[in-house]
Amino acid sequence: MFPRLFQFGHFAIPTYGVLVATGVLVGLWISVRNSAKQGIKPANAWDFGIAVVLAGIIGSKLLYILVDWRFYVDHPREIFSLATLQAGGVFSGGLIGAFVVAAWYLRKHHMPALATCDAFSPGLAMGHSIGRLGCFAAGCCYGKPTDHFWGVTFTNPLANELVGTPLGHALEPTQLFESAVELGIFFLLTWMFKRKKFDGQIFGAYLFLYGIARFFLEFLRDDPGRGSVFGGVLSGTQLIAIGLVLTGGIIWYLRPTPKVVLAAATR
Repeated sequence: MFPRLFQFGHFAIPTYGVLVATGVLVGLWISVRNSAKQGIKPANAWDFGIAVVLAGIIGSKLLYILVDWRFYVDHPREIFSLATLQAGGVFSGGLIGAFVVAAWYLRKHHMPALATCDAFSPGLAMGHSIGRLGCFAAGCCYGKPTDHFWGVTFTNPLANELVGTPLGHALEPTQLFESAVELGIFFLLTWMFKRKKFDGQIFGAYLFLYGIARFFLEFLRDDPGRGSVFGGVLSGTQLIAIGLVLTGGIIWYLRPTPKVVLAAATR
């Protein structure tokens, strides 16, 4: 809707960048506060969060390029073009990149892995919710044409120029759908965090819930750049979403069982 927040001559501030940065800062603030409740030092939480955010940005861009590799092989200069740099990337790629760096960082600094991931999961959901508003403003991650009353029509030529958003046609507001889902996940995870029973409970729930939501939301998406598997039956992102659901389920399945103390009756 509003790809550029401000324009000063040739200098422009993209709305997407502002909202994503806001989401990152809000998400990190929530995560550091939760980390303190888990006995993790705030300084360590900040360093961990910044490392994971950078890895997420790089991972999302790499997957964005890889799923459309044929185009970028033929047009290598487009890798560093304004359109590619301003594109949101593929969130699943960012999630994988964040997981890899998180595993390395936690191991190197001897931080409690599942407890740390529990602390960061609600913040991740909130940050992603805000970031998706940035996608809506930029026009990227758009949905399929729709006749439903909630359809959104993009008219800004800049959105079409930068990310190829179709103009003049009502589209499924997939960005707003995902933002709302992530906001709901945030409130649920925050409620669960206060009642946490075992390490990995919040993190596993996030993977499970987001994986399911993203799998079905993918059916409404119409933007290119997410790949396809099984002859186009599923997108690459849906395959990753299935992996997230399975991983979350495994974490819950392997949760430690509470010890039951049986008192022997004496006669």
